[in-house]
Amino acid sequence: MTQDELKAAVADAAIKEIEPWLEKDTVLGIGTGSTANLFIDRLGRLGDRFQGAVASSDASASRLKAQGIDVLELNSVGTLPFYIDGADEVNAHLHMIKGGGAALTREKIVAACAERFICIADGSKSVARLGEFPLPIEVIPMARSYVARELVKLGAEPVYREGVVTDNGNQIIDCYEFMIDDPEAMEARLNNIVGVVTNGLFAARGADILLLGTPKGVERTARR
Repeated sequence: MTQDELKAAVADAAIKEIEPWLEKDTVLGIGTGSTANLFIDRLGRLGDRFQGAVASSDASASRLKAQGIDVLELNSVGTLPFYIDGADEVNAHLHMIKGGGAALTREKIVAACAERFICIADGSKSVARLGEFPLPIEVIPMARSYVARELVKLGAEPVYREGVVTDNGNQIIDCYEFMIDDPEAMEARLNNIVGVVTNGLFAARGADILLLGTPKGVERTARR
């Protein structure tokens, strides 16, 4: 199976995962990226079964609206029963690196408001140790150079993602050559650097369910 076929399979599996729980007042949290897009495309056929969705990016909001799904503001909703999103890397503990699409801050906010985080990913995203994928850091623009110097002290090779402005008006630094042994501790340490908005480690609030697309089918793993 191709990578696109694996992504499609996990998007289908996510629909089956949430469909029994949908009610007229249900509001879903929806992530950003290629796999999330496939999920959104399939969610459209269930649009009359739930109230709407909170999007983690402007791009996802536009795609949801194109499917006829109402997009709601998180401040008017409160707790969400599900947040469905992809990952750039995910380990056996369901810790993730996210933010390749520069939507990490809003993704982390929406995930924090969700009772259950369903991660949908193809098998290439499954790793034993996080860090092969460059870890994104969202920074206040005036703090970019300072944050980069602090990242060097931690052993990372920071690279400014030129030409990228987040939906929040901030910038992205990607950390290369930065393997992570303790994702929860590193997530907190990075967030304590002045000028960091957030980082792409989703460990303190990792996934609750992983739907992983493999050539043998979709593997479902629940947080222990």
